[in-house]
Amino acid sequence: MAHDAAAVSAELDSGKSLKSFVKDWSQDRQSFEVPWGKAMMWIFLLSDTFIFSCFLISYMKVRISTTVPWPIPSEVFALSFGGDPIPLILIAIMTFVLITSSGTMALAVNYGYRRDKRKTVLLMAATALLGATFVGMQAFEWTKLIVDEGVRPWSNPMGAAQFGSAFFMITGFHGLHVSAGVIYLVVVATRVGTGYYDRHRGGNYEMVEIAGLYWHFVDLVWVFIFAFFYLW
Repeated sequence: MAHDAAAVSAELDSGKSLKSFVKDWSQDRQSFEVPWGKAMMWIFLLSDTFIFSCFLISYMKVRISTTVPWPIPSEVFALSFGGDPIPLILIAIMTFVLITSSGTMALAVNYGYRRDKRKTVLLMAATALLGATFVGMQAFEWTKLIVDEGVRPWSNPMGAAQFGSAFFMITGFHGLHVSAGVIYLVVVATRVGTGYYDRHRGGNYEMVEIAGLYWHFVDLVWVFIFAFFYLW
């Protein structure tokens, strides 16, 4: 009998908990202490993760299954400065620039929460400049492959034809993200500098952190592209 009574009591408690849960979620109020802007950015980044994952998985499948020799990245992306070609030198510099921008962005977020507008704006401007530098070097890389090497999305004189389509799709999609991120950073930095968030958000610089989430994601994706596409 005692066992049955305990089971009934547990079932009633469970029913009350369920009703309380439904009541909380059915009210027009925030369920978690997470700002909506940050939550929406995380959802966007999650969807973007799936897209980049599909690209990289497809690339690996094509790379493994092709019967035509795949170009050697260390030779394709080598640059010569008057002497012997240096393998992946441009890619290494691009990676260094993007990782450095991640550090300046982290500092910008830190100073944003300290409400130090001057340092926040300067660091975000430095991050945007580094991002623009990355895009510029990527444009140089594309120009070299298209003009000098004759690589196209549908053909490749150095080996497997899929190399061009995979390269332009993956690096182009990432470059588009970096370009959008540069514009995003400039807009947020301008609003910080003009006092927009002080007037309209009570001095809350949360948007700096949200922009930082996006930028760190872009940097992290490049690490995977660098590892899978250029080092493999």
